[in-house]
Amino acid sequence: MRKIAVFGAGGFGREVKMLIDQINEKTPTYEFVGFFDDGESKGKMINGYPVLGGKDELNAYPEDLCMAFAIGTPTTKKKIVDSITNPKISVPTLIHPNVYIGTDDVSIGEGCIICAGCVITVNIKIGNFVILNLGCTVGHDTTIEDHASFMPSVNISGEVLIKEGVYAGTGAKIINQLEIGLYTVVGAGAVVSKTLPDYCTAVGIPAKPIKFHNEVNN
Repeated sequence: MRKIAVFGAGGFGREVKMLIDQINEKTPTYEFVGFFDDGESKGKMINGYPVLGGKDELNAYPEDLCMAFAIGTPTTKKKIVDSITNPKISVPTLIHPNVYIGTDDVSIGEGCIICAGCVITVNIKIGNFVILNLGCTVGHDTTIEDHASFMPSVNISGEVLIKEGVYAGTGAKIINQLEIGLYTVVGAGAVVSKTLPDYCTAVGIPAKPIKFHNEVNN
């Protein structure tokens, strides 16, 4: 059993702990030791497990430890991931046992979190630290770059390029043969029928950019 913790003690962090439990029910793999979160007091108990500290404590952690980064906002997730320098920390990809993944040319990077009910078909490349929340679907010949996050029930059609740091809200739909630009935010329930530029927030049916931001402030 490998020791594992979750960075992020909020609602999604608790759901990721549940995902770890469900992986263990199928194949005993991890020993859960607690949460890390800079916004919570060290020693606070959450669902029976302690907050072990924040980034500083994680960088000083003396033992080998697997870490799941349960942070939905891509810019925040990237900053925290990039700040972890402890060589004892590893970042496994966590995939719920009922996720369906095609066997033809699918690659998934490190540190990803893929929740229950997701479907990933064929000829798909998923980068590092990607989150697919409950019930997402990814169609054929799609590429998802690092740090992208998809909230529950996002549907991605085939031949889509999702660039680094994209965030798609609950129930968003992305039509085939499109590109979603760097760190772009797709609002909940939006239907993306045209390519979206970098660093924008797009909402509606069809989705249209309503504002632009930079990578740091999206």
